[in-house]
Amino acid sequence: MFNALMVEKDADGKTSAAIQQIDIARLPAGDVIVDIEYSTVNYKDGLCIGPGGGLVRNYPHIPGIDFAGTVASSDDPRYSPGDKVVLTGWRVGEAHWGGYSQKARVKADWLVPLPKGIDTRHAMAVGTAGFTAMLAVMALEDHGIKDGPVLVTGAAGGVGSVATAILAQLGHEVAAVTGRPETADYLTSLGATQIVAREEINETTKRPLEAETWGGCVDAVGSAMLARVLGQMKYGASVAAVGLAGGADLPATVIPFLLRGVNLLGIDSVMQPYENRLRAWERIAKDLPMEKLEAMIVPAVLSDLPALGRDILKGQIKGRAVVDVNG
Repeated sequence: MFNALMVEKDADGKTSAAIQQIDIARLPAGDVIVDIEYSTVNYKDGLCIGPGGGLVRNYPHIPGIDFAGTVASSDDPRYSPGDKVVLTGWRVGEAHWGGYSQKARVKADWLVPLPKGIDTRHAMAVGTAGFTAMLAVMALEDHGIKDGPVLVTGAAGGVGSVATAILAQLGHEVAAVTGRPETADYLTSLGATQIVAREEINETTKRPLEAETWGGCVDAVGSAMLARVLGQMKYGASVAAVGLAGGADLPATVIPFLLRGVNLLGIDSVMQPYENRLRAWERIAKDLPMEKLEAMIVPAVLSDLPALGRDILKGQIKGRAVVDVNG
């Protein structure tokens, strides 16, 4: 038996979440059983735990869209007991039981060996959000980051925090956008050289093009903010768009793409090929300073959920809430 946060739905469609003891025989099918050590709290997790269940595909359900831990047993020759592994994506925590549990059984193809230089706790301080941030940075590099500051929107959140730290470590000037002035010191500690108030970017304008300002952008917000940023990019610069916190609409024109050659790069972390996932985690272990990662961590245990799920939906979590599932 092991502990897990189980979300259930009653006949009236109301959901409830509570820590339960689960028999290992109830775990979904898979090749590898993992003793989970840490998970984290992402925006999707907040939706899955919240009223109505959000993205959950089946009940009862264990949320948690990522986890890191140690292989307990494996039917796949690629993994052996004792191996440290990390999992992000593949609808874990939505369609397949996830990381808010002391054990998980998953397909071997979903896992990645944890690279040297990063432990399971720091891996979940990175989590899906930080993994997505690295994918975004890699995409900007592949298309060429231009001279000048790189803009990071939603900078105090999970994706933005890690993107800020990585870009700064790589030697780029980072302009961090935040709607919370109290996070300025935090973002500066991660390496941001400029703090931009969200209102400055969200200011209404009818001009499709503005002064060429940013050499690249990691956008974790979308919608009106993304539309405004497109018109401020330098010629040939790229925007890696990773989130829909501001909504799915894009009230923009084609002019930034036609007259400035701006590249809009969509980043999807859910079903990345194994080679991309491994490359991203190796880059994280190499390029993300552990002391900056440590500064992002908000420690948590299973009993802190679902309150943390509500907090992240309200934008009240600064950095990365790391859940010690055995704490």
